[in-house]
Amino acid sequence: MRKLLVFLISKSIRMITLLVAICFLSFFLLKSSPIDPIQAYIGAEQLNVGPEQREKIAQYWGLDQPFMVQFLNWGSSLLKGDMGTSMIYRQPVSEVISERFMHTLVLMLAAWSLSGIGGFILGIIAAMNRDKWIDRLIKWYCYTLASTPTFWMGLLVLIVFAVWLGWFPIGLSVPPGTLSEDVTLLDRWKHTFLPALTLSIVGVGNVALHTRQKLNEVLESDYVLFAKARGEKGFLLVWRHGLRNIAIPAITIQFAAWSELFGGAVLAEQVFSYPGLGQATVEAGLRGDVPLLLGLVIISTIFVFVGNVLADVIYTFLDPRIREDSSL
Repeated sequence: MRKLLVFLISKSIRMITLLVAICFLSFFLLKSSPIDPIQAYIGAEQLNVGPEQREKIAQYWGLDQPFMVQFLNWGSSLLKGDMGTSMIYRQPVSEVISERFMHTLVLMLAAWSLSGIGGFILGIIAAMNRDKWIDRLIKWYCYTLASTPTFWMGLLVLIVFAVWLGWFPIGLSVPPGTLSEDVTLLDRWKHTFLPALTLSIVGVGNVALHTRQKLNEVLESDYVLFAKARGEKGFLLVWRHGLRNIAIPAITIQFAAWSELFGGAVLAEQVFSYPGLGQATVEAGLRGDVPLLLGLVIISTIFVFVGNVLADVIYTFLDPRIREDSSL
């Protein structure tokens, strides 16, 4: 228990350091970009806004202050629990994130589960049929997906299942024009399925290829050869001697894929007009909404970091050899 506590404290210190560095870098890049946040804030009314009004807007949002002063003011407010106010939505950043977080969480969990289970099964099938046509087909599928952009796959899925077949809605997270209390669980599932399917199709490749490689190594080991000599074969052999060994790297890769999954969710949400954190990130970046963008950076960094920590913890508890040598 003490080792676990020390491990979590050290990880927390690393996370805080990482958050400070990422926030500073994001703040610097946004301030160095050619995007004028005041111009983006004014929008179509730019012809009706004079220099004095622009100066007042800059003063109101603190955009007239030096770079470091703006960053330190934002950091001091953050330490007090205030993430600032979004320039786009005219709402506190915490409220904007809380409204959209559940949409993204449901989408990512659905895609994460589908890609993990699908990749694990495909990897087992490929390894059990090594060098056969089905193994070559699965490898071709995985290598092709590794070079497939998420937005292209999203457009393809959208055209086939929403436009041609008409099985699912084109976009959004709920039916348009429907009150929140009238939205059913089936409606939410229909609107989430295509974005989740897009992310899971693209995310299957890494898990499948690593599972295939590890299972091939297990099947070539001495104890498996001895088990084969005793008459064990097929899926029963994999179940008894290989499942635990191949589950460890599969779980690690799947938890470590949170960052890739979040990056893919940004593109998928744009394609399907899905109102999640990814779409808000794109809008904040394009319109220079510094408070919202930094708030999203914090949430996404914590999200990815926690996924990696869970991977380390689960990996350690699944493999006793690592537990003996680790800090847990």
